[in-house]
Amino acid sequence: MTSIDLPDNPVDLARLQDAVAEKLARVSLDGLSNRELLDVVQDVERSHRRNVGVDARLFVEVSERGAHRDVGSPYPQHYLQHHLRLSAGENRRRRDAAAGLIPMFAFTGEKLDSPLPATAAAVADGDLSLEHVTEIVAMVENIPAAIPAEDKARAEAQLAEVARTLTPEGTRTAGKRILANLDPDGELTDDADRARTRGVTLAPQDRRLMSAISARLTPAARAKLEALLVLWAAPGMNNPDDPQSPSGAATTVDPAALAAACERDTRTQAQRNHDALDAMWTVLLETGGLGESTGLPAHLVVTAALGDLESRSGVAVTATGTRMPVKDLVEIAADATPWLEVFGDASSQVLYLGRGKRLASLPQRLALFGRDRGCTAPGCTVPWSRTQAHHMPDWADGGPTDIDHLGGACGGHNRIVSTRPGGWESTIVEVGPFAGRVGWRPTGSNQPWQVNHALQPEKALPDRAARTTESGSAVEKWLGCRLPSPPPGPPVPEGTDVVRDPA
Repeated sequence: MTSIDLPDNPVDLARLQDAVAEKLARVSLDGLSNRELLDVVQDVERSHRRNVGVDARLFVEVSERGAHRDVGSPYPQHYLQHHLRLSAGENRRRRDAAAGLIPMFAFTGEKLDSPLPATAAAVADGDLSLEHVTEIVAMVENIPAAIPAEDKARAEAQLAEVARTLTPEGTRTAGKRILANLDPDGELTDDADRARTRGVTLAPQDRRLMSAISARLTPAARAKLEALLVLWAAPGMNNPDDPQSPSGAATTVDPAALAAACERDTRTQAQRNHDALDAMWTVLLETGGLGESTGLPAHLVVTAALGDLESRSGVAVTATGTRMPVKDLVEIAADATPWLEVFGDASSQVLYLGRGKRLASLPQRLALFGRDRGCTAPGCTVPWSRTQAHHMPDWADGGPTDIDHLGGACGGHNRIVSTRPGGWESTIVEVGPFAGRVGWRPTGSNQPWQVNHALQPEKALPDRAARTTESGSAVEKWLGCRLPSPPPGPPVPEGTDVVRDPA
């Protein structure tokens, strides 16, 4: 291979790498033999894999310097997801790789050894992909704490070496065998290991609004769940497709009725488990399981558009960000929803709703939820249940706790708001298609105000702002009562949505 003099400046190197990739994407491959074509594929793949280490090093540097704050990201992972637009999974894999491959610094300033030195060497050679590294990290995390440090290091070195010739799936299998050799009887795994690796993960909703759950339960948690499912998921119990199906636990119902329902039950065990959990959660909600707090997370709150309520179609949104068909909302609202917000189909402008205290009232937070759905910072996907009522201007600077001076913001974005350069400022947008929504921009800049479309992508459609507000008569008829009048305030322009104070 011909030696090439490369610049030492990282900026020049990164631009050169980008230029090479751009050129390689356009250059003709017609003149290559099959052997030369395969050589090109191998060289490019090796470059991809070496970049795993480059990405890890850059991430650690950005994190240690706090450079992510220069572009308004409160923490490094936010920078990856919202500025580099990586998926949540890719974000996690890169952070795990950085933690395993790159030496960190102790609080005393001393540089530590690389946690996975053999893996880092294999990445530098271009032999391991990010998926390989993910599997090695997972294996190391599952090594019991009682295993001596030298045995852990030996296990990491063995897996990194064999991974050079295996697929990620093969690496996972090899990792399981190494773990089995380290603790063949499972006797070294203790409560601390089980507590460290416990968890329940709720995956994002798919196109059908369905959600997958993955879990790793402690023995005690599994035993409790199994005991509940024996009674709540018994054949015939809690069947939503059978109006005569008994509800609750099998021990509390008439045996004859349960036997008849069992004969009609065609569900699989997995479906019965699902329906049992759904029934248990319903009982928990109906018996005060959310508590008595006046905070929004202690209420089941759903918002929907007026037109969707009238037609009983479309999708509603909960305070935790879950999307549900409006027909399901109608069923839930019959028994469990203490608050109902109704919106028109055009803008999201909120009328005046003031308060003389620093903390927003529950009605104010409900109104803000209907408008913002979550954090209002551009690109942020934190749902409303994990946000704060953000003052504009800040309360310390005289900002009132009024609906036209409040917006949703997660803790990280709330803290980056500042009147000094390097921070961010926010306001209620007054004109344009997004009037009434919260806009953000770097402090002191003349950039256009940016609104967050991540939680409400449908409102980015150019024709939405042109729609007119529907009459409320149809939904009033459906509810069986008249909706309350708008609160006192300035005249409302035609076509403006009204968010009414639920109090």
